[in-house]
Amino acid sequence: MLSSVHTKDHFDLRDWPTVALYLLVYLFAGAALFATGFWLLIAWPVLVLALVLHSSLSHEMLHGRPFGKGWFGTLAALPQPGILVPFLRFKRLHLAHHRDARLTDPYDDPESAYLDPVVWERLAGWQKRILEINNMLAGRMLIGPALGQWVMMRDDFAMIRGGDRQVALDWALHLPFALGILALVQAAPLSIWAYLLACYAAMSVLKIRTFLEHRAHDHTSARTVIIEGQCPLSFLFLNNSFHLVHHMYPEVAWYRLPALYAQQRDRFLQRNQGYVYRSYGQIIRQFMFARKEPVAHPLWKAGGN
Repeated sequence: MLSSVHTKDHFDLRDWPTVALYLLVYLFAGAALFATGFWLLIAWPVLVLALVLHSSLSHEMLHGRPFGKGWFGTLAALPQPGILVPFLRFKRLHLAHHRDARLTDPYDDPESAYLDPVVWERLAGWQKRILEINNMLAGRMLIGPALGQWVMMRDDFAMIRGGDRQVALDWALHLPFALGILALVQAAPLSIWAYLLACYAAMSVLKIRTFLEHRAHDHTSARTVIIEGQCPLSFLFLNNSFHLVHHMYPEVAWYRLPALYAQQRDRFLQRNQGYVYRSYGQIIRQFMFARKEPVAHPLWKAGGN
C-alpha cells in the first residue's frame, strides 16, 4: 500500500507540510510586496519565486491537497496572486489533461504543445516562425506566457460568447479576487507594472517545468517524463519533476513523490521507456536554443492519433 496522503472532501491535517507551505507562500509574497527602498531589489525576485510556488500549490489544491475537494478547498484556491489564470479554469483543464490515453493529443489534451499537421500547414509563415521560436526553451520562456495567455483567453471568450456558462462562471469567480489583489498592490510600494512583470516572470519560470513533461510516442505510458535530480527548481515545482509518478499516482502528495520513485525506479523507467533526464540543468543546456520536437504532432494521422 502506498504511504500517501489521499485526497478527501475535507481538510486533512495530516498534510501539514502543504498547509505550512501555503501559509509561508502568502507570508513571503506579502513581505515582498510591501518591502521598500533598497529591499525592493531583493523583494521582486522573492515575489516571483513566491508566485511560482503558489502556482505549484494550486496544482496540489486542484488534486484535493491539503484542503479537500469540497467548497473549502475551492475557496482557499480561488485567490490567485498570479492573477493570469482562473483557478477553476486551470482545474478543469488540468484534470482533463490527466486522461493519459489522450496525452499530447492536439485536440483532447488541453496542455498539448502540438498542432494537427493539417492545421500547421495552413498557418502563415510568420505564425510558423513564432511557434518554432516557442518550441525552444528560450522562446518558451520569453514569449510562451504571452502566447499561452492569448490562446486561452481567445478560446475561453469564444466559448463564453457561444453560451458556455461554466467557463463564464470560472472567470466571474476569478475576477473579483484578481481585482482585489491589484487593489492591494496599488496600496503597496511596488508598482502595478512591476507586479504584472513578476506575474509574467513566474509564468516564464513555470515554462521550464512544462517544456518537455510529455512527448509524442506511440505508447501512452512512454509519453511522460522523469527528471531525477533534486534542485531548487524541483522544489519550486513541488516535485512535478517526477511527472510520470504524479500521473500514475495523482493522489500522492508532492513531498512523497521522490521516495516513491526511489522505491520503484526500475519499474517507472521501464514504463516510460527511459524518458528521463538527469536534471533541469541538462534540459536547459540541451534545449535553451534548440527545439525538442516539431510543432506539428510527428505521429498524428488524419482523423486522429
